[in-house]
Amino acid sequence: MKSLKTSFSIVLCLVSLAIIVPAQTKTAPAPEKFPQLKYQKYVLPNGLNVILSEDHRLPLVAVNLWYHVGPANEVEGRTGFAHLFEHMMFEGSEHVGGKAHFKYLESAGASDINGTTDFDRTNYFETLPSNQLELALWLESDRMGYLVSKLDQEKLANQRDVVRNERRQSIENRPYGLVDEEVYHELFPKGHPYYADVMGSHADIEAARLEDVRKFFETYYSPNNASLAIVGDFNPAQVKELVAKYFGPLKSGPPVPKIKATTPPITQERREVVTDQVELPRVYMAWITPPIFKPGDAESDLLSQILGGGKSSRLYKKLVYDKQIAQDVEVYNQSLMLGSVFMIQATAKPGVKPEDLEKAINEELKDLRDKGPSQAELDRARNVILSDKIRRLEVLGGFGGVADLLNSYNHYLGNPGYLDEDLTRYDRVTVADAKQVADQRLGDEQRVVVYGVPGKKIVEDVPKTKAEDEKPLPPAKNPNPEAAWRATPPKPGPAPKLSLPTAAEFKLNNGLRVLLVERHSLPIIAANLVTLTGSDANPIDRPGLSAFTSAMLQEGTKTRPALTLADDVDQIGATLNSASTSDFSQVTIRSLTRNEDAAFDLLSDVTLHPAFDAKDIERIRNQRITDILQEKDNPVVLSRKASYLALYGPNHPYGYLESGTEASNKSITRDDLEKFWRTGYDPGNSALVVVGDITEPQLKTEAEKYFGGWTGSVTAHQPPPITNKPVRSILIIDKPDAPQTALRFASIAAPRSTPDYVDLQVLNTALGGLFSSRLNMNLREQHGYTYGAFSAFLYRREAGPFIAGASVRTNVTAPAIKEMFGEIERIREGQITPDELAMSKGAFEQSLAGRFETSPETAATVGDLFVYNLPLNYYNTLPAKIDAVTAPDVERVAKEYLKPDATVVVAVGDKAKIEPEIKKLDLAPVADINVDGSPVKATAEAK
Repeated sequence: MKSLKTSFSIVLCLVSLAIIVPAQTKTAPAPEKFPQLKYQKYVLPNGLNVILSEDHRLPLVAVNLWYHVGPANEVEGRTGFAHLFEHMMFEGSEHVGGKAHFKYLESAGASDINGTTDFDRTNYFETLPSNQLELALWLESDRMGYLVSKLDQEKLANQRDVVRNERRQSIENRPYGLVDEEVYHELFPKGHPYYADVMGSHADIEAARLEDVRKFFETYYSPNNASLAIVGDFNPAQVKELVAKYFGPLKSGPPVPKIKATTPPITQERREVVTDQVELPRVYMAWITPPIFKPGDAESDLLSQILGGGKSSRLYKKLVYDKQIAQDVEVYNQSLMLGSVFMIQATAKPGVKPEDLEKAINEELKDLRDKGPSQAELDRARNVILSDKIRRLEVLGGFGGVADLLNSYNHYLGNPGYLDEDLTRYDRVTVADAKQVADQRLGDEQRVVVYGVPGKKIVEDVPKTKAEDEKPLPPAKNPNPEAAWRATPPKPGPAPKLSLPTAAEFKLNNGLRVLLVERHSLPIIAANLVTLTGSDANPIDRPGLSAFTSAMLQEGTKTRPALTLADDVDQIGATLNSASTSDFSQVTIRSLTRNEDAAFDLLSDVTLHPAFDAKDIERIRNQRITDILQEKDNPVVLSRKASYLALYGPNHPYGYLESGTEASNKSITRDDLEKFWRTGYDPGNSALVVVGDITEPQLKTEAEKYFGGWTGSVTAHQPPPITNKPVRSILIIDKPDAPQTALRFASIAAPRSTPDYVDLQVLNTALGGLFSSRLNMNLREQHGYTYGAFSAFLYRREAGPFIAGASVRTNVTAPAIKEMFGEIERIREGQITPDELAMSKGAFEQSLAGRFETSPETAATVGDLFVYNLPLNYYNTLPAKIDAVTAPDVERVAKEYLKPDATVVVAVGDKAKIEPEIKKLDLAPVADINVDGSPVKATAEAK
């Protein structure tokens, strides 16, 4: 292996890893080396664990704080409390101010700002420019030490609403969400911390009182129950001083109560049937497997990969490919402290009974228990898992991903640098080990079986608490002494020079452009083959053709049948994907550097030599038609589908989702697919974008070897002009008993080539592009209507849409529509404030580095430069353009591109409950439409 640069905080240690290369490779692979996390760990006198890892690739720093508390620490009657409290942590502390946390960070150009709650922990994180590190430490330390005095009844009531909206959105209004939840109800007894999943019940969330919130903070949110990981571009000595300044004075809390819960084994199969508003039945099977990092945990991960970890897995081959009785199958092992959850879920094809699906799964499970996996299966599974863990070091949020991994290892094991030992435990597993775990842990009597079937959605909701029923409490005192100096936010350090990578470029003789960004920090390569033919090239009577063609590229080549191709990809631990968008199609591969030759071989084979086998075409056709059927289950997808059709009409490719329609997918022929590929995939119309651990001479060799013989005539396709003229209207798609309404506002806006792009981005950042933007602060924080509201300009080569959206409580659908129209009108007619302008410009400019944080992100960013014909140094020239934006510029583009009078609003919800109030608004004509976007009245007349 080539030597690696040491700028990143990961070095290599000499631990053997058997990554198997494809059979056609003659030479034996050299021993692989495991990455080892390089870090410093120390403990403050108050008990706070501090973990530091330097990385000077980009002027960014990730701050990641874990509190050792989650649902595992909850008590019966207060399910969902850890997650509710996570929300309270963003409500403002003594020296920061109410709802100011996001504003400070977004103004500083932070990205990836959030908090999450999992069964065993709660974390808070942000990635921001390295000169703003002190700001993050000020914010995180202030809410650790000075939050409780600002926890009041008004904030609690608001966040109860927000969390319950999140529950409606992520569980109750999501297809199969209630079925997923029931699996945990069956796995764990009532009263067990994992019984209620992470979100908890409406009743328990609503029952939370201010006294509970304060007690929870005092019990768990103290330095001695937390660990702070900082990764990125910093000076360790200076960081230690800042950590001591902000966290050192905070008092240690009382000893944290130990978790008393134990997980009883399942000794007899448990079964349940749950009805939901879904088109197809789904079968769930689940077992309790060994706790995280305990013996049997790695074996369970490997077994999940062998059973259902992709196209080379047993259940995919049997259920999806051979028998074609399942639309999809997924298997995973969720590693947890009180017992892990091994889950199989498979969605039945139309007309297939869940009993038949279960029978086929049982046959494969019995074979695995009786015989164990083959050595080849185990090797493929190991290669996939180990490669994925190495890639995830940067894919999981870049610097933030490394920080989270350090904290995770520290949380469970007290050893932030456990990565190499973690990888080693998979390397040690034998066929006999895997068979033993399958036999002992995955028995029929040790499992839960839940069917999710079409039927009525049953939601257990409770009324909102009346203000007079709340017990008033006097203000609480902070556990730490007053520190007046904290009231002044820290000033940023000297601005780091934003020097973003610029791709090197060369061309092959056939016209293929090759763009390279070298990155030798990890033994990883990301390669995207991008061609300028997307769904905008679909014939009017063939919507979905581009995506169908793209899907077929992964279904076998002239020398590799579909399952052979899947095996070859997994054999080197790579990931191979193909996709189509409005503007382009692409094939992507992610691989370890040692397998670069095999990876480019696979990439070129699927792009240049697709088989378009007749049997595979029919199998994929059937899958796509079923996917379209399942779109009816998802209110957000329905709102997108209807809005595009209303905006662009049925005679423009932009009027359809990538999936197309059921009729078009039925009518597409093999000749259509092959013609689209032959005319659209052309070297003169394409670019190979590569990011990672490879040099330009190496890439020239690989590109010439695998793409030099690619021939074709350039077809300079341009999307057709847009002629449809939408008018202001509100369209309702009926979803009886839906707990929420999915709202989508849409109007035709601008192409990516518009000279107003930068002004529009600044405008949207203020309107709906940030947590602290106008739409979200209004609908979520002020009114509690939704878990989140947003807006965006979706740029395409022709004029793309401006969209705004939110999923809101059913009973506030009408006022939410009024507020969203109001915010759009206000920013058109009013003046953006100096603070908003500064925040929007700062957030836009300072977040540019984040587009280059990981190899896949960098490849996508560079690929966009090719697609939209932008110079390779575009992002290095962008800051000056952002700095030049003025308030009048924002006002001008708001008036020009935000078009309330040509806006279509799609509302997917319970018509009987939402339509009367919407009509009372008298904001626009109201019409009912079907799930395909056609008028309900016209459909009835046709019958």
